[in-house]
Amino acid sequence: MTTDIRTPAPPPPQAPKAQPGHLTSAKGTGRLGDKIFLGFSRGAGITLLVLMGAIAVFLTIRAVMALSKNEGNFFTTFEWNANSTPPVFGIAVLAFGTIVSSIIAMLIAVPIAVAIALFITHYAPRKLATPIAYVIDLLAAIPSIVYGLWGALFLVPHLTGVYKWLDSWLGWTVVFSYDGGAARSLMTVGILLAIMILPIITNVSREVFAQAPKMHEEAALALGATRWEVIRTAVLPFGRSGVISASMLGLGRALGETMAVATVLSPSAILSAKILEPGGGTFAQNIASAFKEAGEFGRDALIASGLVLFVITLLVNGAARLIIARRKEYSGANG
Repeated sequence: MTTDIRTPAPPPPQAPKAQPGHLTSAKGTGRLGDKIFLGFSRGAGITLLVLMGAIAVFLTIRAVMALSKNEGNFFTTFEWNANSTPPVFGIAVLAFGTIVSSIIAMLIAVPIAVAIALFITHYAPRKLATPIAYVIDLLAAIPSIVYGLWGALFLVPHLTGVYKWLDSWLGWTVVFSYDGGAARSLMTVGILLAIMILPIITNVSREVFAQAPKMHEEAALALGATRWEVIRTAVLPFGRSGVISASMLGLGRALGETMAVATVLSPSAILSAKILEPGGGTFAQNIASAFKEAGEFGRDALIASGLVLFVITLLVNGAARLIIARRKEYSGANG
């Protein structure tokens, strides 16, 4: 009778336990490179805050100087006569035009951009996806004035028939009623802005969808899900925060776009719900058009309108951050 004596296997090596404060802070490492990097990073953040504060202070001081002499209500007056005596100006038409054109652009661009991003990452073969992505990158590099010239010379003449068709079917809504004339309206501006922000939203969404956890997609496929069900259950929830961020980037460009809007739009001081009719205005377009002929007080008035656009942009980005914070579970940190 023999006894089987086996030598017990040695325990697997364990990673050394991190000491309190070890590698948790660049300040505690004592390395010169970490301290330099920490200083640069902290300095960059502080510099950004200082710049934002300086811009806000400058806009506020100049805006207060202009508003103190305004004979009209800044928020409800339609006309913009900052060079008259006494000066009368308001942002009612500008705020309406900026918000409406941006909403139109987002309603058109976001669904199309998300669809293109999904097609590139999950449907198109590599030989087709690569050139499409390359073309989209090129669209993002086109200057604004080129878009504006294309919109004025090509888009405006060809939208007249489309507007007549919309009027024949949806004219009863008043919003889509069209009495003729050049298609230099807020709707045209919204369509042009949608084309301009489409590459931005597509590129960011594409990168987010490409990083979706493959294990989640394979698990859904193993359970018998179709390709669309995989996208709906594994890809879109993961990329929701990224799509929101991409949309906010596009919205930021739509709110502040200047030359393209100034080239296409026929500005007027009439506030109308008919988005197909010529007229309207935006903050950026009004600043670009009126700055050259404005006197010192007129420039202060334009800066006051710029302050409103600055606040709107901050509110939009703040709202986006709140939405993303509510969706932390889809950020991909657990992928």
